Amino acid sequence: MSDEEHHFESKADAGASKTYPQQAGTIRKNGYIVIKNRPCKVVEVSTSKTGKHGHAKCHFVGIDIFNAKKLEDIVPSSHNCDVPHVTRTDYQLIDISEDGFVSLLTENGNTKDDLRLPTDESLLTQIKDGFSEGKDLVVTVMSSMGEEQICALKDIGPK
Repeated sequence: MSDEEHHFESKADAGASKTYPQQAGTIRKNGYIVIKNRPCKVVEVSTSKTGKHGHAKCHFVGIDIFNAKKLEDIVPSSHNCDVPHVTRTDYQLIDISEDGFVSLLTENGNTKDDLRLPTDESLLTQIKDGFSEGKDLVVTVMSSMGEEQICALKDIGPK
């Protein structure tokens, strides 16, 4: 073997898939589905029986979990749909920068500085007001398909 060190470009995921397949007929309301390459929360599912030799079809109405846009899709119930891996992680808020980025404290004591403030107005004002009052805030970050966004806020008391 050689004495040279090998340097690999770190990509933070271990080649894991961003989605997994699930039969369309088994996806229920409040579940998740990928519609037009966007992770969505299912708000409405209707199944229609079709003609003599056709497949039953599932009509999904979903709301994009990051930008709240309504998306629809119709899939034969026997076919597979992509379901996104959705994870929620809590981080403690350390700082808010001038350019709209937040500095968060991870479980292992490192900082995470690559997240923007949320676009949701009420959540944005809650975070800014709570931070300016000196409260200890914990934000919940939802991540799916390579995107991350702050989706909730908890107050754990004064500093």
